[in-house]
Amino acid sequence: MIKAWFKSGSPWIWMTAGAVSINLILVTGLLTLIAVRGLGHFWPADIVEYRYQDRQDPESLIIGEEVDKSLLLAAQARAAGHELLDNGEYLVQYLVKTGNRDILGSDFRWIQEQYIHGKSTPEDLIAIERREWGNFYGRLLGVKENGTLIAQGEQAWAVAQEKLAKTLELHDEIDKLQDKGVGAINYNLERLRLKQRALELKNQWNETTHQEFIAQKLAYEQEYKVIQEQIGKLNKEIKSNSLLVSEAGQKEISIPLDRVVKLTRPNGMSWLDKSIEYVSNFVTFFLDEPREANTEGGIFPAIFGTVLMVLLMAVVVTPFGVIAAVYLREYAKQGFVTRVIRIAVNNLAGVPSIVYGVFGLGFFVYILGGSIDRLFYPEAAPSPVFGTPGLLWASLTLALLTLPVVIVATEEGLSRIPKSIREGSLALGATKAETLWRTVLPMASPAIMTGLILAVARAAGEVAPLMLVGVVKLAPTLPLDGNFPYLHLDRKFMHLGFHIYDVGFQSPNVEAARPLVYATSLLLVMVIVGLNMFAIAVRNNLREKYRALEN
Repeated sequence: MIKAWFKSGSPWIWMTAGAVSINLILVTGLLTLIAVRGLGHFWPADIVEYRYQDRQDPESLIIGEEVDKSLLLAAQARAAGHELLDNGEYLVQYLVKTGNRDILGSDFRWIQEQYIHGKSTPEDLIAIERREWGNFYGRLLGVKENGTLIAQGEQAWAVAQEKLAKTLELHDEIDKLQDKGVGAINYNLERLRLKQRALELKNQWNETTHQEFIAQKLAYEQEYKVIQEQIGKLNKEIKSNSLLVSEAGQKEISIPLDRVVKLTRPNGMSWLDKSIEYVSNFVTFFLDEPREANTEGGIFPAIFGTVLMVLLMAVVVTPFGVIAAVYLREYAKQGFVTRVIRIAVNNLAGVPSIVYGVFGLGFFVYILGGSIDRLFYPEAAPSPVFGTPGLLWASLTLALLTLPVVIVATEEGLSRIPKSIREGSLALGATKAETLWRTVLPMASPAIMTGLILAVARAAGEVAPLMLVGVVKLAPTLPLDGNFPYLHLDRKFMHLGFHIYDVGFQSPNVEAARPLVYATSLLLVMVIVGLNMFAIAVRNNLREKYRALEN
């Protein structure tokens, strides 16, 4: 009976179904963990005030967010040097985000439940998100303008919100002037310098061009001076207001408003207010630039760099992969050489990605990029233009890495098209090229899109090769801006995968970085899913369009 059951093949069906089910459960569990930890980071948690006294210190106040709870067995606690006052079975500890790093020296602190003598959530506790030194937790005492106290008590909250809104508007104006004004002038001055150097190398520099260049430079310098005066006035205005606050030790501190990003009172918020703040925090994280060594702020440059690199990679890998597959399937003589080529293509798919990174650095950056610099940008020497890691070389490296996937998928699609389709087209007088272009390739387009989907999924998550060919921790400018030629393929860029690695393993503030790792991982998954869903929609549309021909 059992022998017949095995011969029927049913056990293998059940084993396959079980393996697929386990994989689905594991993937779902992983995505759920990332989503819960990542999305939970944006919820405005209550600020807790503890009355705390251990054996070494007198009673003190601790203010912060309760981040985590830990249970230690009594034996583990004693082995770690902790004393249990009640001789219980467990030692309960809380991880509290105390903020105030400029005062306390660290953002987080472990406290033991046995030393907590009181715990409350007063509504007057505030959280201040700062541009430097992380969050501040405490109480708002008043608002100052030019060193004079203009509001205090409950009135200070409304005045502080009004002044902060005005300060943030001034910050936006300054950023626009610096990016679009000062940045554009510096870019044009550098291009002017390179143009002058190029004319000198060609022996075309004379008194006439010299005077023209002096006039252009003076015009830029005059424009720069005007913008700097505007920025100076805005800086003077933005530095006039400050907040008077007190920390847990009742010490009064003045925080300039130009260093404040957000001011909230989470304990006084309703559920609806917290939901609105939650959405605002997520949008801010999505659209802002990083701060504090990538442990604060947003990740928009990393999202932008990831999407742009993947799109450039897709533009490069698709035509080359399709052309290679068409040649191998339609034109090449099927024999020993083509079998060796197919084996080589399949083996390339298994090469470690870091090997592609080393190849990209050696060939694309040093050889190809260095040759381009010598031929077309001699005036930039000794500073490299394309002879250094950048967006173009990263895209080409990933295109090379994903090329075998596109070739194999396209070949499989071409092999499934009936021979009668080709013969019918040829019989009607079409050439082989016309048959391929107008009949075969459109019918194989779903398979091409499948290969592209697999390529995008792999390329978007790669990190190791990108560390060698263009990705950096923090890029000062985006590869796409308003300066000609608008798309700067030579610039370095940020990437979500490398951002996760940097924040998770290179950050000195591990506890502050941990929720950002989950949040960034969630966004990376969302970006990959979004790109794949778009490609799948296109593929399904093409599949429906040519289904009748396949039948």
